[in-house]
Amino acid sequence: MHILITGGAGFIGSNLVAYHMECGDKVHVVDDLSTGRIENIASFINHPDFTFEQADLLLWDALDNVVNWADRIYHMAAVVGLFRVLQEPVSVLRTNIMGTQKLLSALHKSHWKPKLIIASTSEVYGNHHENIALHEEIELLVTPGHNSRWNYAISKLADEAFALSYVHEYGADITIVRFFNVIGLNQSGKYGMVVPRFIAQATANEPITIYGDGSQVRSFMDVRDCIGMLQILAKNKQTKGEIVNVGTDHERNITDLATMIKARAQSSSEIVYVSYNDAYGAGFEDYFHRKPDLTKLQRLTNYHPQWSLEDTVDFLIKNRQLKDA
Repeated sequence: MHILITGGAGFIGSNLVAYHMECGDKVHVVDDLSTGRIENIASFINHPDFTFEQADLLLWDALDNVVNWADRIYHMAAVVGLFRVLQEPVSVLRTNIMGTQKLLSALHKSHWKPKLIIASTSEVYGNHHENIALHEEIELLVTPGHNSRWNYAISKLADEAFALSYVHEYGADITIVRFFNVIGLNQSGKYGMVVPRFIAQATANEPITIYGDGSQVRSFMDVRDCIGMLQILAKNKQTKGEIVNVGTDHERNITDLATMIKARAQSSSEIVYVSYNDAYGAGFEDYFHRKPDLTKLQRLTNYHPQWSLEDTVDFLIKNRQLKDA
């Protein structure tokens, strides 16, 4: 197959690269490297079946040609990470919405009509205060405001609306996936992702910093399981025009997560708490529960995760220690 991955030097994108290269596919990546890292795909740069172009998707003049070449497209390019979302609100809206619109326009003009997987996020659900499993048809509670994370959710909702409109008006073969806290190899803690940040602190015996009181509850999924789910969704014709939660429903609060990572890293780190005001500035609001309803995912894929949170943490700690050795 011919595979196009936007944002392919990023976390999930680079894992998709590794998967499809191992499958013997031809892979084309475009990434502006604003958060993606060339190190994530360095082992493939000189491979004859791999092409990398460093470019802003909004300005990339080869987009139409590569879309017409592709059998499958993964749209992973976006401004991501809580710190960037808070610091660059205009860029979040501009890049995430206009980049998706440009890709959809190229898809519509394509003669080949490839399958498109669009990355969305659990952020679109907003702040449901009850501890309930979030299903794809539930009401979305998104409230824009100063110094908030809502621009990211709004940009992804706009992406979803654009994509579904292309499905209904033009018959485009598009599936939207709402990711819930994917973790794994190549993920950076630089922009706020909690697991790689805790692991970096624990393995360096530095203070493990929890933002807020640590009672926030999350469910984490290994990126290797994520890739497996995406393959089944991409091949299933029933997913056309569907929005699907992709994640696991095994929950852990953030204090327990930090304690577990400290223990498994055999770390002497102190666990410290930092107020939201000090971490993000005044006016920040966090979600305290984020659990996916996986009924639709199970119906469409029948996929069962292969890696527990402890498995993933052990793998990432070992990988970190080898890098630091």
